[in-house]
Amino acid sequence: MNENFKKTITATELKENLGKYLDYAIANHEIVITKNGKKAARLSPYITDIERYLMMKEEAHDYQYGGKKVSYDEFMEIYEKSNLRMEFINGEIFLLSSPGTYHQEISGRLYLIFAEYLKGKKCKAFYAPFDVHFRKKGFKEPDVMQPDLLIACDLENNINEKGRYMGTPALVVEILSDGTRSKDMVEKLNTYMLSGVREYWVVDPKKKIILLYGFKDEKVDEFHDFKAPDILKSYYFEGLEADLDSIYAP
Repeated sequence: MNENFKKTITATELKENLGKYLDYAIANHEIVITKNGKKAARLSPYITDIERYLMMKEEAHDYQYGGKKVSYDEFMEIYEKSNLRMEFINGEIFLLSSPGTYHQEISGRLYLIFAEYLKGKKCKAFYAPFDVHFRKKGFKEPDVMQPDLLIACDLENNINEKGRYMGTPALVVEILSDGTRSKDMVEKLNTYMLSGVREYWVVDPKKKIILLYGFKDEKVDEFHDFKAPDILKSYYFEGLEADLDSIYAP
């Protein structure tokens, strides 16, 4: 905090004028409290954990602090105390904005297709916000993401004591927006491929296309580019199809 916004007072002054100094702190000033001539405590404006993280990130070199990016444990500590939607990719925290109406219409149509296909099967479909901890081959710490949609087939032994899914989805879907296009098509593609996901759909509402990646042994095994009026056929799930005309209906 800027030194011009700091004020040093004694513990006695704080006791006698608590309301005054609380107002001073609320007005974005910092108060250093001394006792017996030594600095003993600090009174400062309240900021959330994610605000504190972002302040540290802004001030640190190359979005790092202490010479390293934020760790998985540090992210989880911030995340557990926050009400914000966020993802953790390659050591960085990304805040997620609320999706638009067309995005949600497309998501809903795809979910209904998945739910109908999965009737009577052990796999289940989920939609965001739904955390997944992706453990990339060759990386020590996982990425934590909220795919727009996913199909999970390994639920039986991958639900922790808090009821959270800790497995690896077979299929994930990301619906592009202007703010997520680069991340979805580069960072997330790499994470999904290296973590054992079998299929990835990149849904582009602007171009009305769906890019389908089929993964095998942490590599791209197949790639298909579907556009209306094509019928998308799943790489991994036999019989799973999606009519792009219906998905992108106005």
